[in-house]
Amino acid sequence: MSSKRDLKRAVNYICTDLFAECVAASLYSGTSTKEDTDPIIRSILDIHSDFLKRISHPEPGLPAKKYYRFTIAEFNKQVEEIIDQINSLY
Repeated sequence: MSSKRDLKRAVNYICTDLFAECVAASLYSGTSTKEDTDPIIRSILDIHSDFLKRISHPEPGLPAKKYYRFTIAEFNKQVEEIIDQINSLY
């Protein structure tokens, strides 16, 4: 299992890349508007803060390995949804 620091670093990198990709998609696609990109950017920021909090303060009562596997799987699922939304901007 990775350390908390590594997990936080990965969440930061992924969310930063998603944010940059969303901004690039909004600037370079002729059809996207501010109303299209603002909810996506807000959801990226919400995911970032939510998962950093979850990593820092795990739920008591669950084994650590099981908790972090579940958290990583849920993060990956939400990232895939964000990627699909960004792809729809192009």
